[in-house]
Amino acid sequence: MSFSYNYIIQFRDTDAAGVVYFANIISICHVAYEASLIAAGIDLKLFVNNPEFAVPITHASADFFKPLYCGDRITIELTPRSIDSCRFEIAYKLSTATAITKHVVIDSNTRKHQVLPVILTKWLEQWS
Repeated sequence: MSFSYNYIIQFRDTDAAGVVYFANIISICHVAYEASLIAAGIDLKLFVNNPEFAVPITHASADFFKPLYCGDRITIELTPRSIDSCRFEIAYKLSTATAITKHVVIDSNTRKHQVLPVILTKWLEQWS
C-alpha cells in the first residue's frame, strides 16, 4: 500500500514563469517522504540526528509530463521498495510527473554501508 500526501504548490516552488522549477520537484517529493516517516511513527528529529546511522540520497531523477503552477493541488503517491540489505528507493507518482530517489544506510561515524535499521524495515513494509 503506497503512502498518499496532498500538497499545494507554493510560490517558492516556482520560477519566474510561474511553473515549478525543475529541481524543486525532488524537494516537493521529499516533503512527502518526511510525512510518510512521521505517519509510520518515526520521530524525525531522532531519525535525522541518529548517532548510529544516516540515510543519504544517492540518486534522484524526475520526468515531467506537464507544468505545475503555484496554487495547484496535487497528490503525491509514494512507494518505497528495498533494493538490497542496505539500500532502498522511493518511487513518487504525481499527476504531472514521476520521480525516484535512491537511498543508502550508512554508519554515522565510519560512513560505511550498514543493514537497514528495524524502523526503516517496518516503514518499507508499511508503504510498499
